[in-house]
Amino acid sequence: MFNKFQIFRLLEIKLINRRNLLTTVTLIMLCSTANAGAEELDKIIVVAEQDVVMESELASQMDKVKFQIEQQGTRMPPNSVLERQVLERLVLEKIQLQVASENKIEVTEDALALAISDMAEQNNLSLPQFKEILASENYEFDVFRDQIRQEILISKLRKSQVDDRVRVRESEIQNYLRNESAAADDQEYRISHILISTPSGATDSERKIARDKATEAHNVIELGTPFADVAISVSDGQQALEGGDLGWRKGTEIPSLFADSVSTLSVGEHSGIITNPSGYHIIELTEKRSIEDFMIPQYKTRHILIKPNALVTETQALNRINQLKMRLEIDGDVIFADMAKNNSDDRTSALQGGDLGWVNEGQMVPEFDEIMTAIEVGVISPPFESEFGFHILQVVEKRMFDGSEEIKHDRARRAIRQQKLDERRQFWLRRLRDEAYVEYRK
Repeated sequence: MFNKFQIFRLLEIKLINRRNLLTTVTLIMLCSTANAGAEELDKIIVVAEQDVVMESELASQMDKVKFQIEQQGTRMPPNSVLERQVLERLVLEKIQLQVASENKIEVTEDALALAISDMAEQNNLSLPQFKEILASENYEFDVFRDQIRQEILISKLRKSQVDDRVRVRESEIQNYLRNESAAADDQEYRISHILISTPSGATDSERKIARDKATEAHNVIELGTPFADVAISVSDGQQALEGGDLGWRKGTEIPSLFADSVSTLSVGEHSGIITNPSGYHIIELTEKRSIEDFMIPQYKTRHILIKPNALVTETQALNRINQLKMRLEIDGDVIFADMAKNNSDDRTSALQGGDLGWVNEGQMVPEFDEIMTAIEVGVISPPFESEFGFHILQVVEKRMFDGSEEIKHDRARRAIRQQKLDERRQFWLRRLRDEAYVEYRK
C-alpha cells in the first residue's frame, strides 16, 4: 500500500506530459483531505471578480505549500506570512480562470482524459491502477481531474495571451551570438530572486511603501536570514514559494536587468536593490558551474499528426490517433511509415513516412520535446496533444552530436525567447491583478 508521500514521489518521477500545461502535480493530492469536515463552517474570505476564495480552499492550499517547503528543506515562515502569499496565488488563479472563460478557452473531456492517461502510462500504471492508488489514500479522483483541468486552462490562456505573441528576430539572434562570442562565457548561474512589485501607474506614496519593504527585506538578508526564507515571506515573484529560485541559466540567458549584478557576485552573495517599472528586485547567486562542450543528444524521430479542423472535431481527431496507435500495437512498427504517409496531417514529413530527421532537444514544441527525450529508442509513444493536434512518435535512433553553428543559433533563439517570456508573463500577471476587482473579507 502506498502512503501519501510515496504517491507524491510516484507522480513526480515521469510527469513528461506537458511542461507548459502541467505544473508540479505532486502537491495536488492534499486538496481533498483538507476539505473534510470543513463544509459546515466554510465561508467566503475573498471575492475575486465573479468568483470567490473559500476558507477551505485556503486551508488545502496551505497544506500543499507547507508540504512543498518541508520537501525543499526551507525554514517555514510564520503562518500569517505564508497565508498571505498563498492567498495571493489563489486570487491570481481565480482571475486567470475567469479570463480563460471570457476568452472561451476550454479543455474538452477527451483532452483531459488523455492528459491523465498519459500521466498514468508514463508512470507505468494503467488508469484503473492510478485511480486505485488515489482511492487507497482517500483522494477524490474528481478533485484531481478538476485541478488538472484548471492547470491546463491557465496554461492555454497564458499561451494565447503572452507566449504566442513573443517573436524573436534574426537580428536579435545575431547580436546575441556576437555578444556570446565576445563574452566567451563558459559558466551557468543559478539565481534566486525577490520582487517587491508596484502597481501599474503607482503613485509616489505607493512606490515609497514598496521601496521601504524592499529595503527591509535587504536588511534582513544582510543580517543573515537565508535568501529563500525571505523570498517566501515577502516576494511578489511567481517563484516566491519556491524560495525565489529561477533555475540554471547561461550568462546570456539572464534577464538584462540582472546581468551586470550577477557578473559581480560570488556564490552566496546577493545584490543591492535593483529598480525597474515593475518594482524593486534583489537577486542572489545561489550556484555557479562550468558548461560542458557542445556535445548534445539528438533523436532520429518520426511521427504521425492528426489535426482537428473545421471538418474534424477534437474528439474525432483523438479517436483517430488512438485507432492508429492500436493498429501499430497489433501490426508492429513496420507499418509506421505507411501509416504516416496515408494518415498524417503533417504532409511534409508524411511524404517521408513521418520522418523528421535528427532532432535536437528543445527544437520542437515542449509537449513533443518532453515525450521525445523521455521515451526509449524503438518504443512508440502514447498519443499526446500539442498546439498542432494529436501525435504519436517513435525515436528510431539516438546519438551524441558535436554542436554546430546551427545548434548555437537555436540555443540563442530559445534564450532570447525565454528572456522575453519571463518579462512579459510577469507584466501580464501584474496587469491582470491590477485590473481585477478583489475584496478581502477575512
